[in-house]
Amino acid sequence: MTAPTRWTLADGRDLLFFSLPGHVPAPVSDRRPLPERDPAPSRLRFDRATGQWVIVAAQRQDRTYKPPAARCPLCPGPTGLSSEVPAPDYDVVVFENRFPSLAGAGIAPIGAPDGDGFVSAPGHGRCEVICFSADHTGSFAGLDPAHARLVVHAWRHRTAELTALPGVAQVFCFENRGEEIGVTLTHPHGQIYAYPYLTPRTAAMLRQARRHRKRHGDNLFASLLAREVADGSRIVVRGELFTAFVPFAARWPVEVHIYPNRLVRNLTELNDGELDEFARIYLDVLQRFDRMYSSPLPYMSALHQFSEVQRDGYFHVELMSIRRSATKLKYLAAAESAMDAFIADVIPESVAARLRELGP
Repeated sequence: MTAPTRWTLADGRDLLFFSLPGHVPAPVSDRRPLPERDPAPSRLRFDRATGQWVIVAAQRQDRTYKPPAARCPLCPGPTGLSSEVPAPDYDVVVFENRFPSLAGAGIAPIGAPDGDGFVSAPGHGRCEVICFSADHTGSFAGLDPAHARLVVHAWRHRTAELTALPGVAQVFCFENRGEEIGVTLTHPHGQIYAYPYLTPRTAAMLRQARRHRKRHGDNLFASLLAREVADGSRIVVRGELFTAFVPFAARWPVEVHIYPNRLVRNLTELNDGELDEFARIYLDVLQRFDRMYSSPLPYMSALHQFSEVQRDGYFHVELMSIRRSATKLKYLAAAESAMDAFIADVIPESVAARLRELGP
């Protein structure tokens, strides 16, 4: 696929157009009177009780909140006066978030600080928005395979470019879909974060993977995949290059993991054939999600990626929904939020069987 077309927004933020074959983007000048960007909009504060960094980004309180469709900032803006995408149309775009949790160049990734007392640091990093299509009423599940593959290409491109930035420890591509999840812009989009530290979940998975390798001599995630395939009861889709399954210890009412059938650490290590099948299976699973009930399933999508030096990592995707029935949602109350002790409301094997029934 071709390189993106780069553009600059009125306040200096980057905008990238990723286009399908034969489509040529036609951006116009961004004429909005945007305020000057704050070079350091957020701070990190270290929680000594947990050993975790917390991002304090109060400026996000001013971000766009549930605008009417006519004022959607993610729809094409051919006049250059109304949108984050000053163009008459687009296929996929990525731009720096106007209300970022992290911004500015760092020097090196940060770890746990030494000593006692209250410790804070600049919230360096980068937050980007990725719009999956120009169709305001669309969804990822509604994309055709070629368009879904273009989104995967954009994820891969941003992973490579952001990983190379100084001070970036981890790149995280994700999507929150549905008002039930807390989405404030209904236009189909996701986000990409470049963190200056290793996030707690990733750090925990790597610790567990290192313990597994020390005890058993192989990769934890490869072992999990092999066991799921051998068992078979939770497999949703088994492809030549990728496998989608409901995990044995699923935490969410609907939860599907997508693994490559060989060990790679991030999207940049996948070849073209693998990227093609990944896009197809990812799209397939989301379409099954939307056939579960009479209304589209709210979900969270998380791409777990690891750097080449994190040898125990294994690229995979987690797709999770809080809907536990046609009329009920799963809330993360005290047990989950305070104790991180999840209680599953449904049987994983039953969810897998239902998703298999909903196949193409």
